[in-house]
Amino acid sequence: MKNLFKNKYRTSSLRLECWDYSTPWWYYVTISTKNHINYFAYQNQSSLFLNNLGKQAKSFWLEIPHHYNFVELDYYVIMPNHIHGIIIMNYQNVETGHAPSLQCKPNTLGNIVGSFKSVVSRWAHKNGIPEFRWQTRFYERIIRNDTELYRIRKYIDQNPLKCDLEKELPENLDI
Repeated sequence: MKNLFKNKYRTSSLRLECWDYSTPWWYYVTISTKNHINYFAYQNQSSLFLNNLGKQAKSFWLEIPHHYNFVELDYYVIMPNHIHGIIIMNYQNVETGHAPSLQCKPNTLGNIVGSFKSVVSRWAHKNGIPEFRWQTRFYERIIRNDTELYRIRKYIDQNPLKCDLEKELPENLDI
């Protein structure tokens, strides 16, 4: 039996059930616009150009470590309708000689991505793009080893080169 939420079918979470997403680790994320609408960039022949919203999304992405001092950013790319990035969560616990340091519960990957999505949405709505929406949720992958990190970095780096190869276009399929 499928679960309904607000009279809609709801897919179950893709998150790893036994994983604490506040754990210091390397995470690969993909965040997409609703209905995969091209809000961030346009392509002219073989080059990708960020528009104003794309430039703001890039700026907000790069500000993440300023708001979350335990976060570092690795490779990332802003595509016309999605963003790929590697987020490194690295907490540094500081203990004093007489008592443990007082810390709030660490933020999760979901908090970080949610805050990013929120600030981009607010900017878009205040700057003449009221129809802008994100796809609900986001894709994440826990990076498990150096080989996987290398493959993900290569994928992110080469993603703009593949931007014009749409799966729906028969002329781009290798038959």
